[in-house]
Amino acid sequence: MAGTRGHFLSGVLGGAVVLALGAVLLATGAIHSGTTKTVVRQAPLAVPSSNATDSPKSGLTVEQIYNNDGPGVAYIQAKVTQQTSSPFGFPTQQQGVATGSGFVIDKKGDIVTNSHVVNGASQISVRFGNGQDIKATLVGKDVSTDLALLHVDPHATKLHPLPLGDSSKVRVGDPAVAIGNPFGFDRTVTSGIVSALQRQIDAPNNFTIDNVIQTDAAINPGNSGGPLINAAGQVIGINSQIATGGNGNGNVGIGFAIPINTVKAAIPQLEKNGKVLHAYLGVSTAPVSKQDAQDLNLPTDKGALVQQVVPGGPAAKAGLRAGNTSASGSAAT
Repeated sequence: MAGTRGHFLSGVLGGAVVLALGAVLLATGAIHSGTTKTVVRQAPLAVPSSNATDSPKSGLTVEQIYNNDGPGVAYIQAKVTQQTSSPFGFPTQQQGVATGSGFVIDKKGDIVTNSHVVNGASQISVRFGNGQDIKATLVGKDVSTDLALLHVDPHATKLHPLPLGDSSKVRVGDPAVAIGNPFGFDRTVTSGIVSALQRQIDAPNNFTIDNVIQTDAAINPGNSGGPLINAAGQVIGINSQIATGGNGNGNVGIGFAIPINTVKAAIPQLEKNGKVLHAYLGVSTAPVSKQDAQDLNLPTDKGALVQQVVPGGPAAKAGLRAGNTSASGSAAT
């Protein structure tokens, strides 16, 4: 994955500061002429056998999924302050608005999104459809899994919780639908399939997020925190990152969603503690090879070489130190 990580646009989907929005709508159906109207009827999405126990009914169409789940998808705006430098090198602050997506998980007013969507926010608001902006409070966030839990007054608007699926039952080739707010276009729906499973992506703090779902359903900046939905209308993941494949920041058919089972495990801790506790050593290591043992005069050719130690981490507090000798271009003991 190290060779491709450079192409990951981590956090681009919701964390960008919005200063202006322009769009050229060409050949998208946004421009109409004449009176001729073509109606295309959607065939139902086939419910994969892995989800058959979750829904005995036939698969829903994209339109049905959109109508059922769309009202529960939130447009999130977060006022943030960015640290910049003036032309003379003096630190300055610039106010901006980060936008992203989220979705309702219960009638109590809880909304899930990505932590990078609301990172550093001084004020957060959510909106459903054409409704009014509603003040939201940050219950907690976990940067290591890029998750955040928001809360709104359940009496301030009609809440529409989305049903949560089981990401362990997802299979490659399953239909996938994404609903979100790419580039500020609220409640946009796209569809595709689950392209791959067991991917790994980097969280904002460089921790690894495992069991990630890859999809070709188009997701773009602003989709972050929105739901990835199966053919039964259940959320199977939270759209979080895209691979750009170059210098652009648009969709090229490779998106990544944090599995919903990871979200389910994090929510109780976020509700109780405002954070998720993770066990970690705070080191990066490399396996010891016979050549390493010979070059570095090690007493064994098994084990791990400590390459880096996170300052202030558990390993550092225990007295563990990284090596500083190079051998064959590799880090040392």
